[in-house]
Amino acid sequence: MLALAGYPLGLRFRFLDRVAEAPAGQLAELLQGDYADEAVLGRFAEGLELITYEFENVPVGAAKWLAERRPVYPPPVALEVAQDRLAEKTFFQGLGIPTPLFYPVLTQNDLLDGLERTGFPAILKTRRLGYDGKGQKLLHSSNDLETAWLQLGGQPLILEAFVPFERELSILAVRSRSGQVAFYPLVENHHAGGILRKSLAPAPATPARLQHEAEHLALRVMEKLDYVGVLAIELFEVEGTLWANEMAPRVHNSGHWTIEGAETSQFENHLRAVLGLPLGSTAARGHSAMLNLIGQRPNTALVLEIPGAHLHWYGKAVRPGRKVGHITLRTAAPDALEVGLKQLEAVLAETPAAAPLTD
Repeated sequence: MLALAGYPLGLRFRFLDRVAEAPAGQLAELLQGDYADEAVLGRFAEGLELITYEFENVPVGAAKWLAERRPVYPPPVALEVAQDRLAEKTFFQGLGIPTPLFYPVLTQNDLLDGLERTGFPAILKTRRLGYDGKGQKLLHSSNDLETAWLQLGGQPLILEAFVPFERELSILAVRSRSGQVAFYPLVENHHAGGILRKSLAPAPATPARLQHEAEHLALRVMEKLDYVGVLAIELFEVEGTLWANEMAPRVHNSGHWTIEGAETSQFENHLRAVLGLPLGSTAARGHSAMLNLIGQRPNTALVLEIPGAHLHWYGKAVRPGRKVGHITLRTAAPDALEVGLKQLEAVLAETPAAAPLTD
């Protein structure tokens, strides 16, 4: 999607991925190799003007190695903060940004000590890796401790108090090499099984005060990190205030709606930012919804029959739980969006999911 946004700007691309079948290879040169292999990194960097990434689990060491040879945006320090949930929460609190109560866990005694502070329910998470609900366990009572420790123990963990939030939101911000900043409207996100299923933009019934709070919060993060590129911060709305959950130093799934739903997509603005070009307008073009396609491929004709619907297929093999595409729905009025969403959800309900893998 970055490449598709960059070609109209006259840009050329080279991709590095650990997987030879990565979808980016359909659009430009794809170099397959390990992110930690300096020989591979050297071949990748040769002839490039600058380097960016769209995956927050890129090894920090690889990003720093490349940054000694080519400009790398967002800066590697953003990866360092975002890759460790303890460092991330500590970073937020250092900027005066509210977060759930948290406690570092290395041993079972640490877990018990932490639960004395957080109480039940609480969430035990790995500090590194894990996404789309992986690497975490919800603890309802002491009966859940043994199973959670068997699954997650033996590595650095973080215990977080469960937050009784009203809804999950995200703010997408962008900052250019010149220091210009722009913010997209707040997005309302709906998850199931730890995976983002639907985003609504702009987030319905959101007062201007909350948008300003989110922008100010994101600005503090970007200025502290001397950030360049698109940054997503996932938020909880709690009694009319915003608490930070986590951040993603990259273009983000909750911003895919911007391809059709904003004056300038997050992908184009990310490229403008890292190149030092003027940022484009982030204004919403009506009302949008984004539905992830997870482990299923709907009938293209049925999707495109729905007014305002746009299908994005990623060229991935369909597997259970895998994001293989998304649908954006854009309408002029919120009532039309609601009607279109019901039609799309009916199409998806009739689409068979990928069969579970068997031995």
